[in-house]
Amino acid sequence: MNNKRILFIVFAMLPITVLAAGQMSFEGTGSIHDILKEKFIQGNPLFMSFVAITLILGLIFCIERILYLSLSEINTKKFLSQVESLYHKDKEAALNLCRKTRGPIASISFQAILHSEEPIEDIERAITAYADVEVGRLEKGCSWITLFITLAPSLGFLGTVIGMVISFDNIEMAGDISPTIVAGGMKVALITTIFGIIVAVILQIFYNFILSRIDSLTSQMEQASIDLMDMLRVGQVNSQIYTVSNDHD
Repeated sequence: MNNKRILFIVFAMLPITVLAAGQMSFEGTGSIHDILKEKFIQGNPLFMSFVAITLILGLIFCIERILYLSLSEINTKKFLSQVESLYHKDKEAALNLCRKTRGPIASISFQAILHSEEPIEDIERAITAYADVEVGRLEKGCSWITLFITLAPSLGFLGTVIGMVISFDNIEMAGDISPTIVAGGMKVALITTIFGIIVAVILQIFYNFILSRIDSLTSQMEQASIDLMDMLRVGQVNSQIYTVSNDHD
């Protein structure tokens, strides 16, 4: 089972899993959905809303990156084999194949074949430069995900500080230290912190998965670049031998 199929199954099962989890109930407490809603309200809806927005935006960027990276993957060995076969017969056909194929490997192959008549050093520089551009595209949006990972617990800690301030204000107004008075503010503080950390953990898991896919694609690009350079070297050597042979004739 390839990575794309696994990814599809995960996304297909995610809504079902969430719905099933929402229906689970615990004796005397109600469903998970009811518990989360209750804690959300208890944690001060204003600050909890910021944490929830952070989760939603972070997941949007994560899902977009996962889908983009998934669509960027191809069967590298099969593609390069087809490119090499076409290149030795018809350069334009090889270029057309690269145009029609999605992903960074096809783009790098297109640039390599496009500059195939140039010296090997120039081809290598062109491939390296374009590979850097493709890596930048793969990593696009990752900085936003790291921002939300950092922002979520920070908002939770902000809620903690505000909850402590509320507790001290209540103590000052009551003129007495009562467990009931202190507990209200402390509850707000702890709930916002917990939710902020949970959001950061969820986004961190997605982010690490995204980084692993980027590393995999980068490795494939590096191997493809090596194979392309070998193919072009052979092509140029054969071309030189053919030219010399014709000159002697």
